Amino acid sequence: MSINPLARLPKAAVFQVTSKDIAEGEPLPSEQHSGLFGVEGGQDISPQLKWSGAPEGTRSFAVTVYDPDAPTASGFWHWAVMNIPAEATELPTGAGDEAGSGLPTGAIQLPNDARAARYIGAAPPAGDGPHRYYFVVHALDVENIGVDPNATPAMLGFNMLNHTLGRAVLVATAEIK
Repeated sequence: MSINPLARLPKAAVFQVTSKDIAEGEPLPSEQHSGLFGVEGGQDISPQLKWSGAPEGTRSFAVTVYDPDAPTASGFWHWAVMNIPAEATELPTGAGDEAGSGLPTGAIQLPNDARAARYIGAAPPAGDGPHRYYFVVHALDVENIGVDPNATPAMLGFNMLNHTLGRAVLVATAEIK
């Protein structure tokens, strides 16, 4: 496994994220695996995420899901949501469907590395070993991060660099043998 992909980012306050669907360090349930990529049992259902303790001055949130262990030079972005209102403290299970039906008003899903503006579940190549999936809630100091809705999650990350007040991180795993 590679190093922590967040280690090179500027330091930020730490707050809490939990989920009734996934657990820190534990394998993702099959419904959080990718149906798009044909993983058995995969349904591309985004997990419920609940956060608390965001830093003072938070004006919006972004949520990203990233696999740094994907066999590419750039990892794989599975989901990116921006402009989540500061009053939000939770995304329900399935919020990341194609319509973003569980997202708060104003939140925008960016196209992931499969170029789908929705959650794409885990799909590590068979025999590639365990992959880590970083579910990160970013507390931002702006209401609108100003990223084009067709931009990449990497562009979102770049634009968040100078606006991130805090991060809440939950890392789950997946492996296909």
